[in-house]
Amino acid sequence: MKLLTVFTPTYNRSYCLGRCYESLKDQTSKDFIWLIIDDGSTDGTKELVDTWRNENQIEIVYIWQENQGMHGAHNTAYEHITTELNVCIDSDDYMPEDAVEKIVSFWKEHGSDKVSGIVGLDLFTNGKIIGTPLPKDHKTSTLFNLYYRHDVKGDKKLVYRTELTKRYPYPIFKGEKYVGLAYKYYKLDQDYELLIMNEALCIVEYLPDGSSVNMLRQYRKNPKGFAFYRKELMKLPFVGFTFKVRQAIHYVSSSLFMNNRNFISDAPDKGITTLAIPFGYLLYLYIVSKTRIA
Repeated sequence: MKLLTVFTPTYNRSYCLGRCYESLKDQTSKDFIWLIIDDGSTDGTKELVDTWRNENQIEIVYIWQENQGMHGAHNTAYEHITTELNVCIDSDDYMPEDAVEKIVSFWKEHGSDKVSGIVGLDLFTNGKIIGTPLPKDHKTSTLFNLYYRHDVKGDKKLVYRTELTKRYPYPIFKGEKYVGLAYKYYKLDQDYELLIMNEALCIVEYLPDGSSVNMLRQYRKNPKGFAFYRKELMKLPFVGFTFKVRQAIHYVSSSLFMNNRNFISDAPDKGITTLAIPFGYLLYLYIVSKTRIA
């Protein structure tokens, strides 16, 4: 049985998915399955994937579903993955040719059920590290501590044990398509640390139609998902006052977008949420001024 599943959520991305395929086809280790979760594409993605499956260069599993958004595609992926490890490579990203080999060898040497997985580096297409390198004086860390204790910046590539990623499924809110993926990762931080691997595992290009670029519009269109996400982050046992205040500000803003008059009574920390109201209202006004909903 193969060790790793590389899963790719995609939605009308047939124009760029080929680069991801080529990078996987060129991997020095074939100890992986490529799982494609097609989140309702109408651009011929299935036909394109069929041609790749017929080439029989790598093992490909293709699943189509009605559009649910990135988090819904992640839910479906975790339901179907059977390998010990998994890593998400987005449809506009691709892997260095030795990335799978590095993951497999690193895990075989250092992996165990005492850690949640591996955290590695993302690169820009020009070869520069996105954000900062990982700390060299630590072998393990939670994802939260990397960003908020060790001052790590920028997107990083996460390789998780599959049995753990099946926990904490993302909720699906009717009419919405977004819940922060870090909800699951920070929940896993409560019990496990990640192995630190200062190696490039993914090359990233931020396209104009990507969710990162369109974040303010996501805030406005998906208030229930964002409110859920901020509430869950406020509940984490290892976060401090300043972090909770920041989450409360965003929670207030999202609550205003969803017209939730009970947001204080619904909040996990009513005092901090009350304190955050004026700042949340200002954030709400800012998002309104910067976005338009068709």
